[in-house]
Amino acid sequence: RADAAYGSAEVMATCQRLGATFSLVLRTNTAITRAISAIGEDAWTPVVYPGAVTDPDTGALISDAEIAETTYTVTPLSPHPITARLIVRRVKAHHPADTDTLMPAWRYHSFFTNTTDDTITADINHRAHAVIETVFADLIDGPLAHLPSGVFGANAAWLALTTISHNLMRTLAALTSSARLRAARGATLRRTLVAVPARLARPARTPILHLPRHWPWHHAFTTLWTAVNTP
Repeated sequence: RADAAYGSAEVMATCQRLGATFSLVLRTNTAITRAISAIGEDAWTPVVYPGAVTDPDTGALISDAEIAETTYTVTPLSPHPITARLIVRRVKAHHPADTDTLMPAWRYHSFFTNTTDDTITADINHRAHAVIETVFADLIDGPLAHLPSGVFGANAAWLALTTISHNLMRTLAALTSSARLRAARGATLRRTLVAVPARLARPARTPILHLPRHWPWHHAFTTLWTAVNTP
């Protein structure tokens, strides 16, 4: 799966030669616009996403759209044209409140694929890339925002430490048995599991960690503490 930067005939031909399926975003052009316009109104099927999907144009979260597909050929005039499925998702354009419209306006987002999945499954699988995009955003908001220098070796070492710390934080979140923390961003985990508002005391040389009495994350932290310190 790739975005429009890799939506080229060369990538598609390589996938076909190696027997791989592809799901690629194509840059919008007049040929794609004509192909979408030729889709009949009765061909659109409503699709409801189990989780909210971010609209790439507005940044708003949407949960439903309409899906259709048509056949499309890339580089039709070349010696080796590539014909596959053009799957299109459309969502209603946003209008200001109290605005009357004669008919709904749509925004279209398409991708080109040679998979054999049904239309809705292919669309949902294609958009599952948002999971890794969330990880990228999390890392950029954290350690990758502080790459140390322009020296390749230093950046490579920092990237290795970033990967180790990310995996450790996800492991700690899983050990808390908290569904909310398992899905939390790195900043939240650092605030709730690392930057703990506690006081360390050593009566009789025995370390004791005093946590706030009404701290909302005390159960998750003590569950993590027990899991880490249990042989």
